[in-house]
Amino acid sequence: MKTLRKIRKNAKALSPVVASIILIAVTVAVSIAVAAWMGALTVGFMGSSSVNINTVTFQGASETEILLGVKNTGTKSVTVSQAKVNNAAATITGDSVTLDAGEVGSITLTLASAWIDGNAYKIDLYDSSGQVVGSYQATAPA
Repeated sequence: MKTLRKIRKNAKALSPVVASIILIAVTVAVSIAVAAWMGALTVGFMGSSSVNINTVTFQGASETEILLGVKNTGTKSVTVSQAKVNNAAATITGDSVTLDAGEVGSITLTLASAWIDGNAYKIDLYDSSGQVVGSYQATAPA
């Protein structure tokens, strides 16, 4: 019986506080890994819509047309259904333009009034849900 007590006295174990800290650390590490994995899945399923306006050309005899060179830099197809120039609606030739992911295209905008030489124009493109998918600041040639 004495030898059993002697063995128990010499036995070393983790204190309850240290054991709790280790369990909490492992739980946090696992939850971070699961959150990162779920986040990666969500982004892959949702995709993104983004249109870059690469070139802007002010054209037309009546000085009411703007030609845009665009590229869909998002991961899913996007339909540009509305455009605004300086917060005023502009007409898109052909009503709307659909671009697949990575596709390059052009959009012709017709303004309600003539553009003015040397003035700055903010161009916003909207998808069918009303979200801004592209924006650009351009200056009409002087």
